[in-house]
Amino acid sequence: MSPPRLPSIFIPHGAGPCFFMDWPPAGTWDHMEAWLRNFIRQLDTRPRALLVISAHWEAPQFSVNAQATPGLLYDYYGFPAHTYQLKWPAPGSPELAGRIQAQLASAGIPCTQEHKRGLDHGVFIPLKLAVPDADIPVVQLSLRTGLEPAEHLALGRALAPLRDEGVLIIGSGMSFHNMQRLRQGGAQPDSDSIRFDHWLAETVTLPRAEREQRLGNWAQAPGGRASHPAEEHLLPLHVIAGAAGEDPGLKVFEDRVMGSVQSAFIFGAQ
Repeated sequence: MSPPRLPSIFIPHGAGPCFFMDWPPAGTWDHMEAWLRNFIRQLDTRPRALLVISAHWEAPQFSVNAQATPGLLYDYYGFPAHTYQLKWPAPGSPELAGRIQAQLASAGIPCTQEHKRGLDHGVFIPLKLAVPDADIPVVQLSLRTGLEPAEHLALGRALAPLRDEGVLIIGSGMSFHNMQRLRQGGAQPDSDSIRFDHWLAETVTLPRAEREQRLGNWAQAPGGRASHPAEEHLLPLHVIAGAAGEDPGLKVFEDRVMGSVQSAFIFGAQ
């Protein structure tokens, strides 16, 4: 008997190792941390594996981490020393990595295997909360340099069959990622962040064709380019939207942090 179809999920991963350090003011990340701790355990079906597309890995071709025991990549800077000692020893899955590569090849999408790169903080920081026992295999897949929305929607479409094989597809980014404005961090959310979040929340609920058309033109959305001067933190959403197929999307989490709105979205909710 085949496992039930899993959803695809876009999560916010916070700022560096923010959940594992003191952050002024205290409590800044508490709401997001609580949601991340529970988003996997609240699924009706426990995934047999996790496939994560993080904002923090771009490669000339799509690349999949095929290590049996991937290390961690502490790709953040200027944080307390103990945050560079964090551990999260989840196993990889060379078998799943090969399955992903073959699935993409059948869709005409070249994909290479990576055997040295550690899991970056867009993977291990949120998943250290969600899977504290590190007991679900994890495979990371890169974005492709050039960051073309259509390519990442197509990537998601090619990955969609994995949802029927017990694989939870996770896009890890931030729905607002204008670093200059985040550093200024006012008490009230940035107006462009609010406008773009409303647009995203509406867009994910639309039928597939309209949803993908809008996501392909996200930079013209209200507050779009202002929310993402560079798009790498948004494109994991395109991948999981592509993997959604005809399944509708839904905004399932909202936080107001550092003067921005940050949201999570799920497609094909169980």
